[in-house]
Amino acid sequence: MTDTAVRRPAARSVAWLRPRPTPTWWRDAVGLATWAGLVLAVALWVAHGGLAGLGSSTSEQLIGLGRLTGLVAADLLLVQVLLMARIPMVERSYGQDVLARRHRLVGFTSFTIMALHVVLTVLGYAAAARSGLLATTWDLVANYPGMLLATAGTGLLVMLVVTSLRAAQRRLRYESWHLLHLYAYLGVGLALPHQIWTGHDFTATPWARAYWWSLYAAAAGAVLVYRVALPLWRSLRHGLVVERVVREAPGVVSVHVRGRELHRLPVRAGQFFQWRFLQGPGWTQAHPFSLSAPPTSYALRLTAKDLGDGSGGLASLRPGTRVLVEGPYGRLTPEVHSGRKVTLVGAGVGITPLRSLLEDLDYGPGEAVLIQRSTAERDVLFRKELERIAARRGARVVHAVGRRVPGRDSWLPAGAAHLSDVAGLQHLVPDVAEHDVYVCGPDAWADAVVAAARGAGVPAQRIHRERFTW
Repeated sequence: MTDTAVRRPAARSVAWLRPRPTPTWWRDAVGLATWAGLVLAVALWVAHGGLAGLGSSTSEQLIGLGRLTGLVAADLLLVQVLLMARIPMVERSYGQDVLARRHRLVGFTSFTIMALHVVLTVLGYAAAARSGLLATTWDLVANYPGMLLATAGTGLLVMLVVTSLRAAQRRLRYESWHLLHLYAYLGVGLALPHQIWTGHDFTATPWARAYWWSLYAAAAGAVLVYRVALPLWRSLRHGLVVERVVREAPGVVSVHVRGRELHRLPVRAGQFFQWRFLQGPGWTQAHPFSLSAPPTSYALRLTAKDLGDGSGGLASLRPGTRVLVEGPYGRLTPEVHSGRKVTLVGAGVGITPLRSLLEDLDYGPGEAVLIQRSTAERDVLFRKELERIAARRGARVVHAVGRRVPGRDSWLPAGAAHLSDVAGLQHLVPDVAEHDVYVCGPDAWADAVVAAARGAGVPAQRIHRERFTW
């Protein structure tokens, strides 16, 4: 960022339009609603004779358990959709990194229970008809309403589960993985209707039908509103376009985006958007990039390293390119700051949200330390900007430069190999136990920082971290 950009009066954050603090009860309400849905799904099964069926023949027992697992799987599939629907109440309560991990956990759980539902149901009908498994499976698929759709949906969900395995993810580009996972909506849409059409627990009473149809409508509506309509409306309203692209370091660029009335975006320093730049063939795929400077009333800035097709194309963006955004997302913000002293620890391009926070957080002279971990001097980002911010705010900036400590998972550079991770952190920040600690960087490295902070006496609730893995 140029000196002129730093000194513009309009570049100050518009604090009076920042989003209000997230109510603490939101998180509890979201969790309670999730568990209430599961309890109600089981209650439907009980109310429609589920327990009574367990005392009957083997076939009735298998079919009854198949009904139960079908209800639970249906509920969890919808929870999985809602977790990533970008509902503001949910997003602001948990943050995208926590939601992504829970989405993954719920996804694997729902798929496992759905598979159990299929097996139990086929076994139950086969036992009742005294026929073979293949014949029973063909009869269910070919003759029962909605089963062909359910089979197609199950196939899509199998593909999604396979591509979500860590071994498969490592072989896929983010762009390919993201495109494949858009089929999750189609898979859920195809897998569930057969239960509404033929499932006893879905059709037995009007209120059961009303509940399930309302739940499906809520999930579909949340996706359409928060994943499609709201991002499109915000992008068009604020008229976002690329202003210029600045090279920060080898393979690292900053993209300056201008727009109108950006102070009306509910965004804070440290957050990120999903960005689409309407230039070239990859514009349909969104990519998560953090703001590397506090938002202003007319400009946003993101900084990214060339790590794939999306980030690699940033350097070639032309001024005037239209921009679509989803967001803002993330909880690595001043909102979680307890008001104590603060230590910001970042590695590589993970320094971007921390640079923004260093400028925006509420702290006094001598109460903030930023530690930037880089492999070489040429990789240090925002050196001059950080020096200016530190001089103006009374903060301290430390550059920990050097290759990794060999033979050890450490956040320290090799030059500090004689120190433990905890001792290294305490050497740089002797009173770190009194600080809030913000961490952003590669997963294994960030794990080491978090462990060092805990070892130095920082309570878990004052360690703030955001993961950007997918």
